[in-house]
Amino acid sequence: MLNYIWAFMILLGVLYGACTGQLSEVTNGALDSAGEAISLCITMAGVMALWMGLMEIAREAGLIQKMTRGISPFLNLMFPRIPKGHPAREYIATNIITNVLGLGWACTPAGLKAMEALAKLEEERGNQDYLAQGERRASSEMCTFLIINISSLQLIPVNMIAYRSQYGSANPAVIIAPAIVATFLSTLSAVIYCKLRDRK
Repeated sequence: MLNYIWAFMILLGVLYGACTGQLSEVTNGALDSAGEAISLCITMAGVMALWMGLMEIAREAGLIQKMTRGISPFLNLMFPRIPKGHPAREYIATNIITNVLGLGWACTPAGLKAMEALAKLEEERGNQDYLAQGERRASSEMCTFLIINISSLQLIPVNMIAYRSQYGSANPAVIIAPAIVATFLSTLSAVIYCKLRDRK
């Protein structure tokens, strides 16, 4: 659907430029935007490499394991049916920690592995609802994890700071406090929603 929307917007812009005699401005704007996109990609690749490297160092140093133990009470609250010591808990914890640090890209691999581990857990349990009629349906834990992941509590919105820096913001980090408040409220809403749904 998004492909159709973008195609329509591009076509509309070209047609408007042609009808108003500003087709050269449309072409120049497209070329300038393409250059900016490449520059932004290079900036974000550097930021991502830096933070993913730091996360790998933290993992090797055992900091991730300590942080995982630190958020165990939260995991017990949100995922009481996942057995302790199950690989899904570690993947979920890693995903949450990287999200809190604002590393949206870095948390994706852990999120995918968490979903795979949760799927295996449902198969091990022989969950008939999950395997109904040959169709795999998301379990309660999968839905909860997805909602928590989307709500994305962030202490350091790395991506937004990088975007603001790239486009010449005088103080790129000024959004940290508003981002903490906004993502805390979204995560709190997600937790409340998940617990209410889980009771039903």
